[in-house]
Amino acid sequence: MDSRSRRNVSSSAASRARRSSAKLWGIAAGGAAVVTTAGVVVSMATGAPPATAPSAAAPAHSAPQASVDGVRELHGVPVGYPHTRSGAKAAAANYTTVSGSSRYLTDKSARHRAVAVMAAKGMAGTMVKKADHEAENAVGSLRGDASKVSAKKAVARTGVLSAHVLGFDAHDAMVRLWTTTVRGSAAGHATPKTGFQSVTVTLTWEANDWKLKDSSASTGLVAPIDVRQASNVPGDFSDYVSAAAEDPVLSGTEGRSGFPAPYGHNERGARAAAVSATMLYGDPRFFTDEDWRHQMLAATAASSVLRSVTSDTDSTARLVMENRGVGTDGTTADGSELITRTAALAARSISYSDQAASIELWTASVGGVAGKDETQCPQVAFLRMTVDLVREDGTWKTTAVTPSEPLVPSPPAMQEADPADSFADIGGVGNAPATA
Repeated sequence: MDSRSRRNVSSSAASRARRSSAKLWGIAAGGAAVVTTAGVVVSMATGAPPATAPSAAAPAHSAPQASVDGVRELHGVPVGYPHTRSGAKAAAANYTTVSGSSRYLTDKSARHRAVAVMAAKGMAGTMVKKADHEAENAVGSLRGDASKVSAKKAVARTGVLSAHVLGFDAHDAMVRLWTTTVRGSAAGHATPKTGFQSVTVTLTWEANDWKLKDSSASTGLVAPIDVRQASNVPGDFSDYVSAAAEDPVLSGTEGRSGFPAPYGHNERGARAAAVSATMLYGDPRFFTDEDWRHQMLAATAASSVLRSVTSDTDSTARLVMENRGVGTDGTTADGSELITRTAALAARSISYSDQAASIELWTASVGGVAGKDETQCPQVAFLRMTVDLVREDGTWKTTAVTPSEPLVPSPPAMQEADPADSFADIGGVGNAPATA
């Protein structure tokens, strides 16, 4: 697809957004809508659930900066997770994201400081050697078509699409992540490439926090890029180099309702609220579970628009389920499973005040059906959207989610997409990632 076609697709989505404040942007493929819920456009705000603060202690050698919902940062590494399965998922996701960032891969001193924060007791020495080796192997992917890597132009982002807890008890946890990565350079002529990984993270509960014991990665399920999305040129990625945008930080903190707890009254809290809203609209329960959808909307939507948003999203969910032949259990008559996930690759603030904020997100959404019908194979769409928020009832609430021009990397090099039925492994409620 050429740039004019891409503009037409985006314009069409924006037009539908103006007609309905809560209508999904579906991208047609083979006559059936591919579920890309990150393109949802909603008017929302208010109704924060009560929350309990997680218990977390910082390493004694440095004082971390306070931030939202219990998670803080130390040397660029999020720390301070709840002692829960969701907390373990969040730690696994954040440590993987940090380890794939351009600063970690190109700055040896920063990498060693990050390893010291993440590593379990007695593991730092081994992990530093492993990290240096992995960085040496990975740094070439940030060069683009230049002869040397430019750290300022490097693009290295990781989105977590699913998180499956392989084992969990009071002392240890093992989490398997399915991630999509984008690596390359915003300079030159070679568009950054996407990739998919399966990452197994082993954690231990130590010093009142989840610490990293080990991590291993292999090629993950490969989803094809949506047929209506064409790759952008390198310069389009300039807004998502390290200095221009933040990695999403997942907290694993939940309120009593099971939805994310109230967010801090600061810019980082607004970014986290924007990320979580996007992820929640990409959850398969949004389509299959009316009670869950209504509870989620009650926890996140503005009282002034809750009624209309609920009506619109109910209609959208019914339409998707009818078109896909999916029942309330999330499966079709032949046992195929609806797959939908949304991951935030990066976030950057457009504007911020004490009472309002606008956050631009770069996201990857996977949607389709895991089964024998290859025409419904899950596909990935790379979208940009602006999330507008207001400060109400002690938290940040979303007032609008507006899609804009997609930002699409090149497909994985020399890799074929996996068959549709293989994506069943990442479906289901238990495989949902932790929210921000």
